[in-house]
Amino acid sequence: MRLTAMIAKWKPLQHFGVVIGCLIAASSINLFVVPSHLLTGGVTGIAMIVYYLADLPIGVQTFIYNLPLLIASYKLLGRNYTVDVIIGTVVFSICLDATKFLNNYAPVEDLMLASVYGGVFNGIGYGLVFRMNGSTGGFDILGAIIKKYYSMNMGTVIFAFNCVIVSVAGFLFGIAPAMFTLICMYTNSIVTDKVIAGLNRRKAVLIVSEKSKEISEGIMQELKRGVTFLHGQGGFSGNERDIVLAVVSLTQIAKVKIITHAIDKNAFMIIMSASEVVGRGFTKPSRTKKIPAQDKLSPETEKKIQAALAAKD
Repeated sequence: MRLTAMIAKWKPLQHFGVVIGCLIAASSINLFVVPSHLLTGGVTGIAMIVYYLADLPIGVQTFIYNLPLLIASYKLLGRNYTVDVIIGTVVFSICLDATKFLNNYAPVEDLMLASVYGGVFNGIGYGLVFRMNGSTGGFDILGAIIKKYYSMNMGTVIFAFNCVIVSVAGFLFGIAPAMFTLICMYTNSIVTDKVIAGLNRRKAVLIVSEKSKEISEGIMQELKRGVTFLHGQGGFSGNERDIVLAVVSLTQIAKVKIITHAIDKNAFMIIMSASEVVGRGFTKPSRTKKIPAQDKLSPETEKKIQAALAAKD
């Protein structure tokens, strides 16, 4: 019951996010992509080709082309998935035609700028839709169906379909627009991934050392970051020791290295990217506890750390 209530509360926020994402993506297409005679990927890209040739509304076309895909989605992927896709498809189709007036207010004429900024704002819009667990339909449905029944990578399937669209565009409108369309699609995919993964990027550090306790105390005392001990055992030596796990900001990595090497020059460190970090100290106010007197660094160790930090500065 509690989970059902949480999902019910989440739905309005999800739909609001999908609407905003669709509006951003549609505005980007009409501000940057269409005035420069470029294309986007997916079903919308097909609709844009027809628009350039026959002047048929892109939004109406996008909705019509999605109808058989939505029927296939309902039969093959289920009702719950299809309902969310229908919402995204309808909203995106409406936004495409509702923002058509933006064609007259194109901010740039340079094709390179149009392809880059069109890709960036498209990526922001699509990324927001996907982050809200939504979809605008099109090739996403095809990719999901093929992945389910043929175990093929969804990204590969969508990329293959988009390559066909670019090839057709190159044949109809020339090589240059097709090449700039590729730049737009690439930028779109990069920004979409960044938005989905989150902008709250941090670094996760694993430290293997015989002096893990001193290193953890140095990190907590100097950086005010929490530390977790993981149990580890050497595969060759069989020796057991604590492995230090700490999540820090990018600007604190250098200090972690200094503290670690000041205490143990033979320490083994692994630094990894953490695409999104949620929890106290990063997305919630941090409650830093005082380190008990018996657990504080020895004067000698603290002096080493301070000297190393002073040398770095």
